[in-house]
Amino acid sequence: MASSEPRIAAAYIRVSTEDQTEFSPAAQLRELQEYAVSHSLILDERYVYSDEGISGRKAEKRPGFMQMISDAKSSSHPFDVILVHKYDRFARSREDSIVYKSMLKRSGVEVVSIKEPLSEGSYSGVMEAIYESFAEAYSINLGQEVRKGMTEKALRGEPQTAPPFGYRMENNQFFPHETEAPIVRQIFERFAGGEGCFHISHWLNSQGITTHRGTPFENRTVEYILRNPVYIGMLRWNPKRRTRRDYDDPDILLVRGRHEPIIDKSLWDDVQVRVADLKLRWRPHSRPNNDRKHWLCGIVRCAVCNATLVFSKPHFMICNNYVHGRCAHTQHIAIESLATAVISRLRDDLSSSGDLQFRIIQSSSGAENTQQNLRQTLERSKKKLDRLMDAYLNAAISLDDFKRLRAPLDEEIASAQAALSEAEAAPPSVNTTGLLKEAIRSTIETLESDAGIPQKYDALNSIIESCTFDRDASLLTITYRITL
Repeated sequence: MASSEPRIAAAYIRVSTEDQTEFSPAAQLRELQEYAVSHSLILDERYVYSDEGISGRKAEKRPGFMQMISDAKSSSHPFDVILVHKYDRFARSREDSIVYKSMLKRSGVEVVSIKEPLSEGSYSGVMEAIYESFAEAYSINLGQEVRKGMTEKALRGEPQTAPPFGYRMENNQFFPHETEAPIVRQIFERFAGGEGCFHISHWLNSQGITTHRGTPFENRTVEYILRNPVYIGMLRWNPKRRTRRDYDDPDILLVRGRHEPIIDKSLWDDVQVRVADLKLRWRPHSRPNNDRKHWLCGIVRCAVCNATLVFSKPHFMICNNYVHGRCAHTQHIAIESLATAVISRLRDDLSSSGDLQFRIIQSSSGAENTQQNLRQTLERSKKKLDRLMDAYLNAAISLDDFKRLRAPLDEEIASAQAALSEAEAAPPSVNTTGLLKEAIRSTIETLESDAGIPQKYDALNSIIESCTFDRDASLLTITYRITL
């Protein structure tokens, strides 16, 4: 005999910032409560879940939703049905909808849209899929329209983000911050003068200076400032995706902003050259030299998992992933034995008549760019010009704005094309093997001298692209690099 007990219902309410026409949370809840009463459901206020100001595209970014799923799957089985205003409140991704509804179904929990009733029978699943497909299509189209509008604003030189460190926002325009702008100038001057991001971040933190989020400065925070063209009066915007820290993304749009620069162009150029050179010389997440316990720290890696070898005891090194349970190979070795093996390998390669494994890196220093950099610059400039033309043809910008923005792009294209033609006409002829062996010889002399750890590390790091150690095979593998 079927149970006559009424079913317990939960309610899920979501309001995003994208659609201003949707019902408020209070209005949604009121209609859900009315539906529960009219359908003999008990809507317990303990099981009312809500996400406000959050998009429905990714479920894992909605804490209220994820808590509801967790409660539904619990052994206590607190509710039998989840009420939503429309299916697009539950999810705007068809994939998410299928995944989480399957989870709920296995737990005996049903999802009901009070505004999109489903008919009984085999076609109910089809109708539900149609509702969800419309919701996903609407979400995708809405995102495209929002990004299109933001791109048009970017082309007009209007900021699309909160003001970066050094600026304040007023009437939708950046203005130099009275106390932060001088600090930004000091950051650029210190870096151009030879200091690194690590030391600059420590200096900022020692002064009690924090980011706009109130957090301490880190290496990457300083680097982001040094590579942000906003400080020379430009605005950076990617109309296709989040740039994150891919500063060389060819889809990045750079336009002249309406704000006052904090940094002059010559200082900016000096800093960009030094940043590029350091990127060639240093591996990601490298520590300052004076913090190293040995000149091999950060250079030798596990041949199996590629993690760096770290100190396990005062005189031994071990795979860092093994220490944390992520690698089955210890690579345990005495530091002096490893140092002897490295120097021995350098000597063998120096005297070898065979081919050495190495990668050529074109230096970014000097007045001329490499052919690769010139081609990338040319490609980016042409794409910017294409987007600018599209904006003009779609009436997003006026003819005067089009002419003003096109002039510097034409100059960039002409300059890059001329430099590329010159570089391709006279390619450098260099004895790379000879240069590499000379660098190896100099490195060996430094390693066997009484130089300090920073000097020895710099010497070895300047010629090694990768160095792996395999204890089981008693094999030390080195791939060199040579910077032209």
